[in-house]
Amino acid sequence: MEKPLLVTDFLDRARNHYGDQEAVVATTGDRFTYEEFGERVDRLSAALADRGIEKGDRVAVLDPNTHYHLESAHGIMQLGAIHTPLNYRLTADDYEYILNDAGVDAVVADYAYADKIEPVRDDVPTDIFVTTDADRTDGDWEDFDEVLADADPESYERPEMAEDEVITINYTSGTTGDPKGVMRTHRTETLHAYILSVHHELYDDDVYLWTLPMFHVNGWGHIYAVTGMGAKHVCTRGVDAAGVVETIRTEDVSFLCGAPTVLNMLADYYEDNDQPAMSGDNDVRVTTAGAAPPEATIRTVEDEFGWYLKHLYGLTETGPLVTISDARRLMGEDDGRFKVKKRQGMGVLGTQVDVVDEDGESVPRDDATVGEIVVRGNQVMDGYWNRPEATETAFNEKREGWFHTGDLAIVDEHGMVSIQDRKKDIIISGGENISSIELEDTLFEHDQVDEVAVIPAPSEQWGETPKAFVVPASSDPDEPGVTEREIREFTEERVASYKAVHRVEFVSELPQTATGKIQKYELREREWGDEDRMVGEG
Repeated sequence: MEKPLLVTDFLDRARNHYGDQEAVVATTGDRFTYEEFGERVDRLSAALADRGIEKGDRVAVLDPNTHYHLESAHGIMQLGAIHTPLNYRLTADDYEYILNDAGVDAVVADYAYADKIEPVRDDVPTDIFVTTDADRTDGDWEDFDEVLADADPESYERPEMAEDEVITINYTSGTTGDPKGVMRTHRTETLHAYILSVHHELYDDDVYLWTLPMFHVNGWGHIYAVTGMGAKHVCTRGVDAAGVVETIRTEDVSFLCGAPTVLNMLADYYEDNDQPAMSGDNDVRVTTAGAAPPEATIRTVEDEFGWYLKHLYGLTETGPLVTISDARRLMGEDDGRFKVKKRQGMGVLGTQVDVVDEDGESVPRDDATVGEIVVRGNQVMDGYWNRPEATETAFNEKREGWFHTGDLAIVDEHGMVSIQDRKKDIIISGGENISSIELEDTLFEHDQVDEVAVIPAPSEQWGETPKAFVVPASSDPDEPGVTEREIREFTEERVASYKAVHRVEFVSELPQTATGKIQKYELREREWGDEDRMVGEG
């Protein structure tokens, strides 16, 4: 038997079985059952249909992690329209570019971010603008709740949909240039939600705290999976440590996700506030992604907070989930868990992950030979919006039919990958390859280092040399509590001499995307500004 995989099935299931159960804890203080939430979604679908939105149209959503974003996503997709979430940390010019690139037909924006759309509204292809609070928004915007109140929830008709149709476009974070629109279908979203439900161990009694931005790959798919399981969403307007800890305790949160920077922020709060209780009545699981958190962070989260940490890897183009380090049979005893959890991990269910050389051949599983991670799986994107050439390259550059991530890694005997660097971030100094991630991990062990990013800096002698941008634990770059020389010597004592950091700059903060990724390209542009190109020739 074959049944189409549609993202509308997730809310349908929750309403059918958990209609009288609490679904959403809103930032406004409101609480909605799944039936109440579903009716609001129906009203939005009807309101958008009344304004001419139909299957295939793109509707942009610029909103933090509120119930309005959840309602918008499901309301858009019930029409077969394409949910297009926007990063709320961008500029007006960025939004103008994305809204035109996607050809949006409507915009839903939070009151706190509508002022970034207002300056470009005459330059984007829509005249439908809805905000979550029109009284707090300048310009001609319809009010979200008034729009819902005026709509008949039974008046819209759900169109026929096929699983291979695009249902969401997620724009890349733009760490290497203009954002690209990643097209994801009903099928890719559904299968990704199934996969993460297994590996994140989601159940109907979970209480999920939205610390991960909903715009980021649809909140890693949790807008579907948490809903489909009939679990509870706890919404937030932003991430501050005190608020997160208080909410975890009062709402008995059992699961959250966050970048390593979020974990570090919580660890700092824990130490600065007499080690408060970090959970309510439920045990807490936390998933982090991307760069491996330092061992010290893992120890704090698991041994001090009492949480269970999972580390995954992926990209906007891959769902994102393609690997996970939660391989408990491989952890062994004592500190074996740190060795495993600091790796990006093995391919998740239904996913093939390989590390290949320049000829597309698998590198040996020797935990030493570096190659590029390539992926095949049902959760991988359909392609880039209006970019067929970029799509063709991404899937066929070295090995035909596999998505090429651009991440360089080694792989061990169990097929567990460990990222060494992005291709663009490898430092080539005097002909030797140096991993910036290895240096960052080393520097994280220094007790006066809070955050760090290592990039290649131009060198007349070596072509490139490692430079560390360090946010000191004191938060004051003028009084960092450690000298540049001490930082250099610290790395010289722990890595091969040719790898040691040669330059250090103390800063108050590092440029980051909304999802906590360090925007190294900004640091490289600043460092290489007077050079003809951002690559050394030593």
